[in-house]
Amino acid sequence: MFPEWKNWRHVVKLDPDKPADEFLIEEVVASGTDAIIVGGTQNITREKVLKLFKLLKPYPLPKILEVSTINAITFGFDGYLIPVVLNAGHPQWLIGAHKEAVKIAGELMDWQAVLPEGYIILNPDCAAAKLTNAIYPLNQEDILAYARCGENLFSLPLIYIEYSGKFGDPELVSYVKNGLTKAKIVYGGGIDNGQKAEMMGKMADTIVVGNMVYTESIKNLRDTVKAVK
Repeated sequence: MFPEWKNWRHVVKLDPDKPADEFLIEEVVASGTDAIIVGGTQNITREKVLKLFKLLKPYPLPKILEVSTINAITFGFDGYLIPVVLNAGHPQWLIGAHKEAVKIAGELMDWQAVLPEGYIILNPDCAAAKLTNAIYPLNQEDILAYARCGENLFSLPLIYIEYSGKFGDPELVSYVKNGLTKAKIVYGGGIDNGQKAEMMGKMADTIVVGNMVYTESIKNLRDTVKAVK
């Protein structure tokens, strides 16, 4: 069963392709974040995921694997997020890669531990945008339309507005959230201090911080948690 996620306000995303040790993990866990997502776009392998999982294993915090490639699936996580890139320019990232994964591992999957998420990628310079050939630029109406398709046509429980390393537009996030009725809004991108966390925390149901934990901004991690709680 996927952990109860609907009340998560703050999540840390750790990239298996970036360096991590016991000290970094201790700092993340001690911050008060609600959960940890393991996920990334580039150079993700099972070996790297497993190494990070072993560092996280001693802690009771929910540990979620965001599956970006079938080759990196590692059993033992508390849940698995499956990205569906709603503004992908290629159907591979809407259903193609997903079908191939189910073809290989479908008999082994615990579907109750799986949660799909509708991504809308809004930073054209990020690795995920380039990989998925994300359609860009988009106006507010287009973005809301993608989100509504995800919510109502695909019954996706959460919509992930992804700026990936760049701080986005809080008014846009609010606009999308107010246009939905059921799906939760997750925001990720460019949050590296309490002020930005508070700003986006008012607009989104959940904020995700990632890059900051690999820089000097990790000193602000606890502030980002306090700002949204």
